[in-house]
Amino acid sequence: MRDIEVVLDDVPGALGEFGRVLGAAGVSLEGGGVFGGVAHFLVEDADRARDALHAAGIGPVSVHDVVSLRLDQELPGSLGIVAARFGEAGLTINTQYSDHAGNLVLVVG
Repeated sequence: MRDIEVVLDDVPGALGEFGRVLGAAGVSLEGGGVFGGVAHFLVEDADRARDALHAAGIGPVSVHDVVSLRLDQELPGSLGIVAARFGEAGLTINTQYSDHAGNLVLVVG
């Protein structure tokens, strides 16, 4: 799984067109969302997603590797513990969201 990042046009229907293009290409979105006009979604075939979006004039598209893990939902502060460990290792978390199975997805720079 990889993360695709796309700055969507600030027009009505931009997210709908994004989803339509990926669906027509057979690309399933496994988690993610749109944050301030920037779409981040987890996909299995990032190359297919990038090619389909490019062909439709949507993009540019950036593809990122991700770290996916399961947080202990019963332990308050789990995200803080994990994020602190990444920071201690000198890694920056650029984007964080969840997949459809409830796993934490981190785009790390």
